Amino acid sequence: MTTVVTGATLIDGTGADPITGASVVIEEGRISAVGRIDALPVDARTIDVGGATVMPGMIDSHVHLYGSRKTMQQRALTPPTLNAFEAAQNARDTLEAGFTMVRDAGGTPVGFKLAAERGLIAAPRMRLAIVALSQTGGHGDGTMPSGGRLGGDRGPEWPEHICDGPDEVRKTVRTVLRAGADFIKLHATGGVLSPSDEPGSPQFTQEEIAIMVYEARMHGKTCMSHAQATEGIKNALRAGVESIEHGF
Repeated sequence: MTTVVTGATLIDGTGADPITGASVVIEEGRISAVGRIDALPVDARTIDVGGATVMPGMIDSHVHLYGSRKTMQQRALTPPTLNAFEAAQNARDTLEAGFTMVRDAGGTPVGFKLAAERGLIAAPRMRLAIVALSQTGGHGDGTMPSGGRLGGDRGPEWPEHICDGPDEVRKTVRTVLRAGADFIKLHATGGVLSPSDEPGSPQFTQEEIAIMVYEARMHGKTCMSHAQATEGIKNALRAGVESIEHGF
């Protein structure tokens, strides 16, 4: 099946000026020609976009498709199945906004990615952390003063992510990679949505973070770190973390 998009204003992503009156030829799901094309396939399905902009899909390098703006109380009262449908809507909205690839920094399970790959939901391509590693009482520890744990015990697709000390850290990284993570996400500092830490506090020792980096690299993976204060940022960098998130 061949489809031709005509009448486009083309931004090709190279920095060149937009091309008006451009066409895009798509054969068997792949772009085969772009630009001002004199001889278009005669048997193709044609879509005239009337001057609308056509451009390569964008990449969002930090999303949480399973994230929401709910309060902690609302999150605690939301069934996991409803979370999944809300995440599917988030994925569709992201795709329709022009993002064809996302790096999900925690919360989205591998089954959601598989559903997208099989065409069951409309979504961008995904790279997943699945969970974000946290020390006890750290930014990713949802244990409340009541003893209840927000976001805990969600099911086997979300491996346990609270870990302390070299041995636990090593095993947790291996477990998360076994679950299908494309990279390792960790919290090197506190944050604003966790119940028991200070946003600027350093979390995990440099030694613990270095173990995460080593284990990830042993599997051909990289690490990204939530890090929003100086000491934690330096710990992550010195340990070899490839991507610092937030960084303020």
